[in-house]
Amino acid sequence: MVHGTPGYRGTRVGVAQGSAPRHQSSHGEGEQLPRIRVPYWCAKGHETRLVFLKLPDEQIPKDWDCPKCGLPASRDPGQPGSRRPEDELFKSHLDYVKERRSSQDAEIVLAGALERLRARGVLPDQLLGDA
Repeated sequence: MVHGTPGYRGTRVGVAQGSAPRHQSSHGEGEQLPRIRVPYWCAKGHETRLVFLKLPDEQIPKDWDCPKCGLPASRDPGQPGSRRPEDELFKSHLDYVKERRSSQDAEIVLAGALERLRARGVLPDQLLGDA
């Protein structure tokens, strides 16, 4: 297959023909350290499998935050992680925004965003619900 692009596409400045790729070192192949997969379960039954270096058991975390719901998860499926106080529970991005802005602030920001969209012609001057 013939491409109409020059042969220098994707090369770095200063690369000479025949030079070794950047990711290959002159010291040979690096040694891969052994790794293990560790499962964690939260109170809602979500399972999370994380990869760690193969370390002594006491150096691998006993608890981990569930990436799906934010609840604490443990390595024992029958014993999910202990509950945190309510003020430490998982917060979404919207929760953090609501902490920083009041409902009035939100209305002002929304009105400004709609006005800018209408000025650019992205939205009509009146929506069906505005009438």
